[in-house]
Amino acid sequence: MVAILPKIVIAGGGIIGNSIAYYLAKHHQIPVTLIDPIGIAPAASAKAGGFLARDWRDGSPLQHLHQLGFDLHQELANDLGSSVIDYRRLTCAAVSIFEDDGRGVGKPVGKKLEGVEWVDRSVVGSVAMGDEETIAQVHPRKLCDAMWNYSSNQGGSTLHIGKVVKAILDESSTNNSSIIQGVELDDGTILPADKLIVACGPWTEHARSWFPPHLHKTLPPITAVKCHSILVPSPTIFQQAVFFESEGALGDGDLEVYPRPDGDCYVNGFQGEETIIDELPGDEAIEPAAIQLLQKAMELTSSELGGLEPHTKQVCYWPETPDGLPLMGVLDGVEGGFVATGHSVWGICQGPATGVAMAELVVEGEARSVDLSPFRVGRFGGGSE
Repeated sequence: MVAILPKIVIAGGGIIGNSIAYYLAKHHQIPVTLIDPIGIAPAASAKAGGFLARDWRDGSPLQHLHQLGFDLHQELANDLGSSVIDYRRLTCAAVSIFEDDGRGVGKPVGKKLEGVEWVDRSVVGSVAMGDEETIAQVHPRKLCDAMWNYSSNQGGSTLHIGKVVKAILDESSTNNSSIIQGVELDDGTILPADKLIVACGPWTEHARSWFPPHLHKTLPPITAVKCHSILVPSPTIFQQAVFFESEGALGDGDLEVYPRPDGDCYVNGFQGEETIIDELPGDEAIEPAAIQLLQKAMELTSSELGGLEPHTKQVCYWPETPDGLPLMGVLDGVEGGFVATGHSVWGICQGPATGVAMAELVVEGEARSVDLSPFRVGRFGGGSE
């Protein structure tokens, strides 16, 4: 007897949606329909740094999710090809920069800081934050593309460009639950579904409108933080990521720089305030002052990289929840409804572990790889306990 596969729709083409689709295909041989207004890696998953640190959430409810995500990135590199997704191990240092004798931070002195590859300030100190055992990086866009190639070519999944405007529900159930039957898109297209997974990152807040008013409580508020970044071509391929703590000497916030194996240096920092997102995917406005701040910070920290003209200037948002932990689980009162979002700045690292766990939950009714109880939607009073 041929098994009837569930019709699964995933809303959101970023790292979380792609990871779920990938592991549904790889571990369960189930294809999905992935819906996104832009396509694969439409926002932060194309513009994130891809920095991975295995032990940076130890001692928190995120420890296992985070460690498993880090380990799965190595597995993905083995399966998809390290060179395809620009995965590698590297080291990491924290550099403290202080204003000196009242004149503020000046130009680099040209002498490299001991223990740091390319930073050359006279008024800094550094601390090692990890080596190749616990630090790695990946190119998020290339990873999402490679995962989707597997999901579509080997797994039979399909991509539908569009925007979900409504979850189609059967509300005749006698168990006080609405049952997912499909989704309606902004062009009027109806896609049937037994299961709907909301994985819209910072735009998850807008998914409330997909459901009737009495179900809006199924999703707690999801806020967004805007962050700019630039890509600077480096004359040398460096092997060390650097986190700057400047106490205001570089600007209102801190600076992070991740060198990539393709010769680019990814520079970001000085993020904006937490807010409800009002910009649409693909329409995020770049603020010139924020780009200038990043360029100026590089000029103040490195004679080797400062002053180089970035070939890419970009901006993205990451999602936040009220308690800083992701939302992962079933939607209360919506049979066949699931959510996976709110991973803050660690969405790339935790994405594969989220994909494995959510695929298990959707197919088997329980996540075996990760204890999802700390991340349940119901912890805010509106979702399943």
